[in-house]
Amino acid sequence: MTHRFHRLATAASAALLLAGCASFSPDGGASRVSELTKPRTGQAVAAQRSSAEVDAAAARIAELLKQPLTPDSAVEIAMLGNRGLQASFSDLGIAEADRVRAGRLANPTFSFGRMRGHGVTEIDRSVMFNVLGLLTLPVASGVAQRQLEQAQYRAALEAVGVAADARKAYFSAVAAQDLVKYYEQVKDAADASNELARRMLQAGNFNKLAQMREQSFYADATANLARARHQAVVERERLIRVLGLSGDQLAFQLPDRLPDLPASPLAPKDAEQTAIEQRLDVLMARRDVDATARSLGLTRTTRFINVLEAGYANKSETGEPRQNGYEIELELPLFDFGATRTARAEATYMQAVHRTAEIAVNARSEVRESYSAYRTAYELARHYRDEVVPLRKRISDENLLRYNGMLSSVFELLADARDQVSTVTAAIEATRDYWIADTNLQTALTGRSPGGAAPAGPRPAAAAEPAGH
Repeated sequence: MTHRFHRLATAASAALLLAGCASFSPDGGASRVSELTKPRTGQAVAAQRSSAEVDAAAARIAELLKQPLTPDSAVEIAMLGNRGLQASFSDLGIAEADRVRAGRLANPTFSFGRMRGHGVTEIDRSVMFNVLGLLTLPVASGVAQRQLEQAQYRAALEAVGVAADARKAYFSAVAAQDLVKYYEQVKDAADASNELARRMLQAGNFNKLAQMREQSFYADATANLARARHQAVVERERLIRVLGLSGDQLAFQLPDRLPDLPASPLAPKDAEQTAIEQRLDVLMARRDVDATARSLGLTRTTRFINVLEAGYANKSETGEPRQNGYEIELELPLFDFGATRTARAEATYMQAVHRTAEIAVNARSEVRESYSAYRTAYELARHYRDEVVPLRKRISDENLLRYNGMLSSVFELLADARDQVSTVTAAIEATRDYWIADTNLQTALTGRSPGGAAPAGPRPAAAAEPAGH
C-alpha cells in the first residue's frame, strides 16, 4: 500500500509540474491577429489592454487627423479607435484563459470529517486529485489551443470587416461631400434662371408656362440640395462611427474629390483558388472542423469514464494509531454509457463539415460576383471619365459660342449648364461605386464575405426640357 501511495504522489507531483508550464502569453494572442490582418488590410492591429495603450492610440489618431483623411489613414484610425473591434479582442483573453486552465490540473479536493461519541473522537481526512484530468491533460490542452486559434481568426475576421467598412464609408463620405458642391451649382443656375424668367415675364417677353417650368426646376434644385446636404451628413456620421471618433476628433477633413481611377483594372490570377486558400472565413471553418474532430476523439476516450478521482486519505481515532491509505472515486456508467455525448459530438462534427463546404462554395461564388461588379464599375467610371464628361464639355463650349454669336438664348445656355452638372454628378457616383467595388473584391479574395457586391443598375438618361421663349 505504501508503494502504491508513493506512485500516486509521484504522479500528482508530475501533474503539478506540467500544470506549471501553462502560462499566459505577453500580448494575449494579439500578435497572431495582427499577422493575419496586416496582409489583408495594410494595417496591424493591437489590443488596448491598459490606459497607457489607449492613450498611445489616441495620440496616433490625433496625429493622423491633422491631415485630410486618406483611405489608408481611415483604416488605421478604425483599427485604433473602433471600440467594437477592441471589445472583440476580449474574446482572445477568454480563449487564452481557457487554454491556460486546460493546461493545468484541476485543484485537488480536501475533505475533513470529525465524529465524537462515547469518549472516542474519530477524524477523517482526504486529498483527492482528478486522475482522469491528468490523463487527458495533453489532449484537452490541444483542444483549448485550437479554440484560442479560432478566437484569433474571429478577431482577424472582425478587423478585416472593420477595415472594409472604413474604406467604403470613406469613399461614400468623400463622394457625398463632392456631390453637395455640384448640387449647389445646380441651385445657383436654377436660381438665376428662375429670376431671369420672372423678370422677363413681367416685361412681357416670356410666357407664363415657360416661367413656371423654370420655377419648378428651381424648386426641385432646392429640394435636391437639401437632400444632398443631409446625405453628406449621413455618410460622414457613418464614417465617424466606423472610425470610433468623438469630441474634438469630429473636425477632421476630407479631400475635395475621390482618388483617380487606376490606369487599368485588376485581373486577379486564380481568384477562386486564392479565396479558398487565403480567405479567413474559409480557413476558420477548416480549423473548426479539425477542432471538432479532435474533440470527438476526446469524447470517445472518456466515453465510459467521465469522473475518476484518486487521492491520499488518513483516519485517526482517540487512543488508536493513525491509519493511512488512499481513496478512488469513479462514476459508474449504469444509466448513461456515453452514447449521448458521442452522438452529440458526431452530429456537431458533421454540422461543421457541411458548413465548411457551404462557406467554400459561397466564397468561390462571391469572388466571381465581386469581380464582375468590379469590372462593371470600372468600365462605367472610365466611360464617364473618357467619353460622357468630355462630350458634355464640348457641347457646353459649343453652346457658349452660339450664345456669344447670339444664335441661342440664355435659357438654352442655362439648361446646358444644368445637364453638364448632372453628368458630372453621375461621374462622381460612378467613381465612388468603383472604389467600393474594389474594396469588396479585395475583401472577397482574402478576407470574408463582402456582403452585397452587385453593381449599381443602369442610370436613366437626363432629359432637359427646353425652356422656350
